[in-house]
Amino acid sequence: MEHKKIKLIHIDWDGPYKLSELSKITDSETDYGVYQIYGNHNVYGNNTLLYIGKADRQTIGKRISQENWWWSTSDPNNLQIYCGRLAGENTPTEDQWSEEIDLAEQLLINVHKPAYNTQNLISIPDEKLQNIHILNWGYYRDHLAEVSGLRWTSTLDNMDYDIFRYK
Repeated sequence: MEHKKIKLIHIDWDGPYKLSELSKITDSETDYGVYQIYGNHNVYGNNTLLYIGKADRQTIGKRISQENWWWSTSDPNNLQIYCGRLAGENTPTEDQWSEEIDLAEQLLINVHKPAYNTQNLISIPDEKLQNIHILNWGYYRDHLAEVSGLRWTSTLDNMDYDIFRYK
């Protein structure tokens, strides 16, 4: 089976931060990326991955400050926020950067299935994500170190294969 060229997305994570530390999260006016939030969930317990979001064309700190769902959690003062900034050999154009943030968020949500991300779990855009490969670096917490669209989309669902046996 032949595949298109894999698009590699590196994400460098840091944290944890508390909601009260949002001002520390923003490094500059172009501090874009993805973020993950952990906290208490009534069903899943403490230190649960609650949400993965993206900050595209606005800073991570600004985007997180626009969220308001966490006030319905039983312990919003103890949320932990991890910030993921895209990394690589060359800084992409703003449009490429935006696309990579969007693809990374979609694949991470569909693989890790956070408790409060229900909207993006409805259907995974197979065609867009099948050749995406994410490498998580730094303090990525409960995320998998590597996430492959080939593994998590339906791309290989109908692949014919044999189990190797030594003769």
